[in-house]
Formats: sequence, structure tokens, C-alpha cells
Amino acid sequence: MSGGDRVESNVIVLDFNVEAIEMLEIAGPPELMKRAFMSGYVWASLHGGYEMLMRARPCDGAPFTDTGVIWHGTSADGRFFTMDAAPVLTPGPGPDDIGGCEDPTPAVMQDGSWVVYYTGVLDDFATGQLLYAVGPSLDRLTKMGVALPSTRSMGNTKEATVTLTDKGFWRLFYEYARDNASAIGLARGDGVAGPWHERQSPIGIRPNSWDNWHLSTGPLLLENPEMPVMFYNGATRDARWRIGWAAFDSDFSKVVARGIQPLITPPPVNDRAAIDIAFASSVVVEDGRIWLYYSLEDAKLARALIRKS
Repeated sequence: MSGGDRVESNVIVLDFNVEAIEMLEIAGPPELMKRAFMSGYVWASLHGGYEMLMRARPCDGAPFTDTGVIWHGTSADGRFFTMDAAPVLTPGPGPDDIGGCEDPTPAVMQDGSWVVYYTGVLDDFATGQLLYAVGPSLDRLTKMGVALPSTRSMGNTKEATVTLTDKGFWRLFYEYARDNASAIGLARGDGVAGPWHERQSPIGIRPNSWDNWHLSTGPLLLENPEMPVMFYNGATRDARWRIGWAAFDSDFSKVVARGIQPLITPPPVNDRAAIDIAFASSVVVEDGRIWLYYSLEDAKLARALIRKS
């Protein structure tokens, strides 16, 4: 599986290919195992092995109580995860996330505490905005409130991808809704909750392509600070999501290379009405290997071994 033809822009030649795909194995309490798994954010733990925050939602056909609960777990190998006995972030009791907690994204540690961005959903189970929580470890988090609010022109802020610049500023990519489509926004912040200063997003849709209507943020590959890469999510109008890649200049001001075809496409489905989604959530680089973690069908988690050339 390939990200398409090699892309040349200003003599930059870059390509990514998938060498292997593995499904993640999840073990946890009965309350968790009755749910569907998505938005699995995996990273190499400071204590060895791996950790993950993931969203667990009610399975299709089950009683609908929320849009998601966030769980923490650990793994020795990055594939088999044992989840904690109880979730780390649950809906409510405040109104900002009473409908659900989604899309966890751990950020860097600041002043000895972890910062986690997540999407809080209101009681209509449809409207949300970007919230954040902090804690001494990623299994002990305290909700702090709104990180990036939704506005009339920029609804449902979610799906944070965050970096801290060498000048001490926070750079925040996020998904938002506008004109019946998802788009990628970019802001620079003075702190974990802003204030945020909007910047021109370097990445947009492409007419007559697989990513011609919807775009959503994905994880950043920062091996080369002069040319960071985002494994982003794109879709046509009917929301059939695939995973692609785009490389930026060092300041994230423009795209310098971009895959022509999707890097990852979900397996074929027999029913056109079925969920047809592959959605990137995190990337881990260890011993020269690039592992891209993603969701399938909004219900199960996988990872792909990616080769850069």
C-alpha cells in the first residue's frame, strides 16, 4: 500500500509506504469491552513500554448514553494494551462535556504536569469544542475547561495536534466545521489555553481528489524539524475518510510535498451504507521504525509500519 507517486515540489522528493498492518488487542474491564474503540493516541512511555489514551463509545445498537469516555492503558510492545479499571475522563458533571469526552491528545509536560486536549460534547450529543485537562500522570487528570472555543464561523473545534516551538509558543492544529465540511485550522498560543492567534492554515482541500471536501488533523512526524510531516485525514463529501500525508516547511507556513493517493484506505465493505473510515490518531518512532496508529470503522484500532523514502 502506497501514499501514491513520489511528490516533487521545489526539488523535494518524498514518499511514504505501508510495510505492515496490525490490529491492536485491547483487554480491560467488562464496562469497557462492551464499547467500540477509536481515537487511540499511543506514545512511548517515560517509564518504558507504551501508554495509550483512547475514546470508547457505545457500540451501534447499544443504549446511547454518551458520545465517548476516555480510557488510559499500557502496553509492553505497542500492540497489546491493558486498560485501567476505570476511565480517566468521563462526561460531566459540567455542561462543557456532559454529552461525551472524545479525541484525547497528550501534549508536552509543563511545570511537572501533563496537558491533555480533548473534545467536550454538549447535551445535544452533536455540538462540541476543544477542552483540556492536566495531571501529574496521564491516568490522573483534572478537567480545566475550554482550550479553544467554538465560534459562529468556526464550529465544533476538536482533534488537537499540538507542538511547542523553540520560542516557547504553542502551535495548535485543530479540526473545525464550516459550510457543511470539516477543515483544518492553525493557531499560535501563549499558553496551553491560549490566548490563541489564528494563522493561515497551510493545508486545504484538493478538487477532484480523494480529499476534496473534508479535512481533519492527524499526528505530526517531527524527525526532520526542517520538514515536519502530518498524517492527516481527508474525505469526499460522503465522509469516506482515508489517511494521507503532507510535508510542511519548518514554520508550517506552506505545504512543500503531499501524497497524491491515500496512504491508508480501509478494507472494502460489502454494504455501501456501512461506516467506511480510516482515521489517523498518533505516530510513534522507535529504533528507526515509524508506527502510525489509527481507527477503523469508528470501532477498532490498528497500526501500520510506515517506510519513508
